[in-house]
Amino acid sequence: MTRSTWLNPVLVVLSLLAVFVACFLGSTPLSLTRVLAALSGTGDVGDQIVVWSIRLPRALAAFLVGAALGISGAALQGLLRNPLAEPGVLGVSASASLFATFSIYFGIVAISPWMLPVFAIIGALAATALLALAAIRTQSVVTLILIGVGLSSFAGALMSLMMNLAPNPFSLSDMINWMLGSVANRSFREIWLALPFMAAGVLILWITRRGLSALTLGEEAASGLGLDLRRQRVFTVLGAGLATGASVGLAGAIGFVGIVAPHIVRPFVGHDPARSLIPSALLAGLILVLADIGVRLLPSTNELKLGVVAALIGAPAFIWIAMQRRAVHD
Repeated sequence: MTRSTWLNPVLVVLSLLAVFVACFLGSTPLSLTRVLAALSGTGDVGDQIVVWSIRLPRALAAFLVGAALGISGAALQGLLRNPLAEPGVLGVSASASLFATFSIYFGIVAISPWMLPVFAIIGALAATALLALAAIRTQSVVTLILIGVGLSSFAGALMSLMMNLAPNPFSLSDMINWMLGSVANRSFREIWLALPFMAAGVLILWITRRGLSALTLGEEAASGLGLDLRRQRVFTVLGAGLATGASVGLAGAIGFVGIVAPHIVRPFVGHDPARSLIPSALLAGLILVLADIGVRLLPSTNELKLGVVAALIGAPAFIWIAMQRRAVHD
């Protein structure tokens, strides 16, 4: 049995176990008997509320966000042939965060709590449409990256402007909390809202995965094998944009997991981008569930944000990956 054969089943089991364990842990730990009774609907009403309304949706939200970012990172790394690529590199995350911040700044979220994730998804779709158009018009991957960097910088500047001009401290606090990233207080309704967009993005990336394998040979060789480079760029950007935008709509801005998970997975799948998509999604989801469990267990007055913990873990890993890449090229 090869390493890639058992990788996905092991990650599935570990992910399910992590989600189950997340139902136990929190400010008030629950016993195995109480959790099982709550899940089956036969336990104490209070336990059922804690498990079904707070802990289970929170754990599932963390897993889905991580999975969306992980598969997007793996696809973009395959498209750009760069292990340092991640969902934020093309500006989709920043654009989704910008539109979410916009809804907070102008008080649109007061209409309905759904407005914030809806605006985040709209922002991601707007950025994705722009990048898809650029992918059709340009022949250069470098140009596409530069457009993404510019889009991300512009979105970041507009977010900073809105925070600088925040009408009151409460709006400023809401915007900052959103940008830090968190799955606390997420409900099944919010998960169901984001899930169709995540599923559409994942499906697009899965259908077009073979082109990512061809690109490992280089663009000219891949084109010689019959790969439509523009079509591959458009669909990869579209799939990653939908999945990433939905994740931002659900949890806010969470970085680095889209870089780290594919890098860990790659040696187990023979450095094949197509085969790395699913294990990267599973591993990234597992990482975020474990990170969120850690967030809940840390003894602090104010609960740390998941995006902060992800950055504290992911940033050193990113630096290490970059140094390893430099060493290889040197």
